[in-house]
Amino acid sequence: MALESYGIDKDKAHPRAIELIPEDFFWSCINELAPFGSDEGDIALIDYRAWRSKYKVLSLLACLKWVIEDLAEINLTDYNENLLDEKLLESQIADKNFNDHYHIYVVDVSVMATGFGQLVDEGKIDEEGKPIIQLAIDRQQLWAKLSKNWVARNEYIGNLNVLDRALKQA
Repeated sequence: MALESYGIDKDKAHPRAIELIPEDFFWSCINELAPFGSDEGDIALIDYRAWRSKYKVLSLLACLKWVIEDLAEINLTDYNENLLDEKLLESQIADKNFNDHYHIYVVDVSVMATGFGQLVDEGKIDEEGKPIIQLAIDRQQLWAKLSKNWVARNEYIGNLNVLDRALKQA
């Protein structure tokens, strides 16, 4: 897909992406509960497309590494299953000095939007990138479950379930 394409656009998407995710929420540029509907998801899609235009032959994993190391300021190897520890997430949410919105939500949404950006533009998600995207989905599901008083929690978890299904089929 050309870099001139801005934002998520079902009319310009790869047919495989439409087949795997026909749900309307996925294609929304304004639904905050959609991969590309938040500012973070929109920016991640823009960044992915710019990265892809520069690095046409590199694997998605290289882009995910760049996203994680830039945003989370951790090594890719530290973005692992340990982040799914429920007690860790509970303590991070409860810690007033820890910005869970940024360090969990922004990072994970950026990872998901990057991975699903490849699906939208290329009709596939590179196999080596799938475990990283799966971790982001899983952590978002747990984060949403643990976040109290969030009206849209069930809708968000439902959307994440769609992404989980599509990732497994991509």
